[in-house]
Order: sequence, then C-alpha cells, then structure tokens
Amino acid sequence: MTTPNYFVDVHILQDLPPSNINRDDNGTPKQCTYGGVQRLRVSSQSWKRSTRLAFEDLGLIPEENLGVRTRRVIALFAAEFRKWGVADDETATQLATAVVAPLKIKPGKKADQGAYLLFFSRPQVDDLVEKVMALREQWEPVIADTKALATIVDGLDVPGVVGHGHSLDVALFGRMVADLPEINVDAAAQVAHAISTHATQNQFDYFTAVDDFQNDSGSETGSGMIGTIEFNSATMYRFATVSTRQLSENLNDPSTTPQGVVDFIKAFALSMPTGHQTSYAAHTRPAAVVVSVRKDQPVNLVSAFEKPVWSPRQGMVEESELRLARFMQEEVTRWGDSPILVAACYAPVNDLNGEQKTLADVFGPSLSFADILDAVKVAISGDNPDD
Repeated sequence: MTTPNYFVDVHILQDLPPSNINRDDNGTPKQCTYGGVQRLRVSSQSWKRSTRLAFEDLGLIPEENLGVRTRRVIALFAAEFRKWGVADDETATQLATAVVAPLKIKPGKKADQGAYLLFFSRPQVDDLVEKVMALREQWEPVIADTKALATIVDGLDVPGVVGHGHSLDVALFGRMVADLPEINVDAAAQVAHAISTHATQNQFDYFTAVDDFQNDSGSETGSGMIGTIEFNSATMYRFATVSTRQLSENLNDPSTTPQGVVDFIKAFALSMPTGHQTSYAAHTRPAAVVVSVRKDQPVNLVSAFEKPVWSPRQGMVEESELRLARFMQEEVTRWGDSPILVAACYAPVNDLNGEQKTLADVFGPSLSFADILDAVKVAISGDNPDD
C-alpha cells in the first residue's frame, strides 16, 4: 500500500523579547539581510536541535526510543555492552570496535572519536548489541582475534540494521554519511531559518557583577567583573514542512506516521533554543500557528515579509498576522491553491477595520492548539473525505 504524499506546512509567528538564543562565533545574535534590511535570524540547525530535545522534554517520546548524535560511537556501544553483562571495559571496547567497523567511519583527531557526528537510533544500538550478545559462545573464545571477531560481526549486516527502522527524530531530520551512502537517510522534514518580520538592530547589554566576598578594609571599589552581551528582540516568522510519504518510508512502522507528524508539530511549535536563556529567560510561545496540509508542494510564506513590517505603536505581531493572512489569500488567488486543510490558532487583533474577519476568512476560526493537532492527524490518516 502506497502512503499518500501530503506536505504538512507549519507557519509560526512568535515574538522574542530581548534575548540571544542563537549566536555566531563572535557572540552576536545571528542576522541576515532580507528585503534590503537587516533581520534577526535563528538558524534552522538551532531550532531543529531544540525540536529534537523537546520530544523528550515535553514527554512525547521517551529517550530510549529517540536517536543520538555523537562522535563517540565506540564508547556508546561499549557502554551498552557493559549494560548487557560484558564484564570488563576492554572486552566491551573490542566488541564495540568490531560492530562500528562496517560503518566505515573515518577516525577523528582523538583516538576515541570518529571524524564526524553520526546520528542514529537508540533502538538500533540495542538491536545490534542484542544480536552480538546472542553470539556470545562464538566470540568469547576469539575475543582477542580481531579478524575472527570481524567475521562473526559481518554476519549481522550492521549497515542493514542501521539503515532501516529509524526513530522519529532520525526519520524527520535525516542522516548523511559520505563514507557509507547506503545508510544515508533522506530527511522527511525541512526547517527554514527563522527571520524577523521586520528590520532589527542589535543592542548591547553592559553588565557589572559585584564581588560578594571583599576584604573588610573597604579599599576594594568598583565591580568584580564587567562586560557586554549583544541581544535583540523581534517578531519571528518560522516555517517547517514534513513529507508524509518520506516519513513513512523512514519509520519502522508506517502506521505511526500521523502521530509522528503531530509530535513534530507540537515539538517544533513549543521548542526554544537555549542560548543565554539564564540571562534573558525568553520563553515565549507562538502568537500564531497555521498548519496547511497540501498535496502539490510545500510553500514557505516568508515572502509576505519581504517588505519589512513597520508598526511601532501597534506592535509587530498584529501586523505580521495580517500580512501573513493577506499574502496567503493572494497566493490562493494567483496559484489556485486548494490545501486539504488549513487550521490555525492565533492571537486576536485590533478589529477597528474588520481585521479579525480577514484572519478568519483565510485561516478559519482560531482553534485551540490541541484541535489543530487533531485536525491534522485526521487529514493525513486517510480518513479525510476529500482524499
């Protein structure tokens, strides 16, 4: 049975107060030029990692069913072998080295690390370790013989195990291994760099820290430490899309695809990168979440903000919501779009000129976030009457 290929587009508007959640090598909030002006930017890599962490943090998926990304693959396998009853570190490391060898990972600068991060599923690690432990009577007598041990492990088809039945995060975000392309995973999700809907300019926070343990003479004056941190604030447009067919192909159980999409939307919408959060506590939630289920192609609506929003007295969120709705309506008119579903939750806007009706005409009524997730799940589960 072929899984229908839906594209689930997620559009989010979210205000960030003074913060620096994603910085460059100089500690500066990341930026870009778009529409001829400077914008605040949060990289897709940053928000993808936050989404991966949110699967566990939000209680959506337990850690043991998620992926792990690491250079220390041998150490990871060795630790699992110890959990399965291998008595000493040396034997565990020998077994781990034999298991990892078929993946052809080039050595890194440090002896215990590979040349790059490898992203794979914890259930796959458990599966391989269990298979090796089932052959204990074969490898125990030859544990010191590298070639004999490699021959035993070769029969387990390590690349085959690592190349199929991925956890949700690996299935969504994919994997690229240049040395062994047969275990590459085409990502089911694409995430755009988040950018501000308006022009922004970085600011500097000059701070001082007092030394609480000074001598009694009173001769010490001034601060124990001074410095500056760059920060910014903005209303951000965030976009991601998921291909249900690709996700189904990547998962161990394709029937879990609708729930996987729902978990992704929830984790993506509620996650937040962690840069300088101790200093700024920028834990906001989206002002608007608009989900569109399409059959034709993903559509990023960032062009709504190519001309930067400017609404200094009303704030940027309301005008950004209206700009997004108007542009979405224009796209429908120009291209004849007919999404299977558009579901949204959004903050109310000033209704002096009937702006609230504009949002309702394009996005539909403002639903609860839970109702959006339910509607998406029905739309991509094959229960949709228009399918």
